[in-house]
Amino acid sequence: MSTSIREAVPEDAAALASVHVQSWRAAYRDLLPGPYLDALDPEERTVVWRDRLAAPDRPTVLLATGADGRVVAFSCFRAWADEESVASGPATTAELAALYALPEVWGTGVGRELLTVSTEVLVTAGFRSAVLWVFAGNARGRRFYEAAGWRPDGAVAHDVTGGRELPELRYGRELFA
Repeated sequence: MSTSIREAVPEDAAALASVHVQSWRAAYRDLLPGPYLDALDPEERTVVWRDRLAAPDRPTVLLATGADGRVVAFSCFRAWADEESVASGPATTAELAALYALPEVWGTGVGRELLTVSTEVLVTAGFRSAVLWVFAGNARGRRFYEAAGWRPDGAVAHDVTGGRELPELRYGRELFA
């Protein structure tokens, strides 16, 4: 699949929301209650993404678009919140807060390409390491990150989503070899 990657702007909010909702519905069908996933509202997510993309302290959001210009995947990253409060200088650890793709492009290499470009942007910005959280039961996502060199670091959080408590595993990766 031929893709192009660029930074998102507030006008991309609806496309981001669509990818976000469709990806959650497919990826988490076995983890979260069906009624919760079915009730995810792309219009509500559009407002959230528009606000996030327009904020002065906005995260970096990269979009992958297909040959037709349609958004098929996105990543979202920022300085890791646990490190922002350190007064000893700029953060050196980033958090990959999201990486979602339309189910129709799973397995085509779009996600790998987007993750590679996201990592390059983080390195250019001066980050030395990165972390992310993934649902323990998300085997596909865990395989994806592990194939790209991410490893669980032993930290576990418990997230309540859709009325269900799900353990999340923190993965990490050094950005410099």
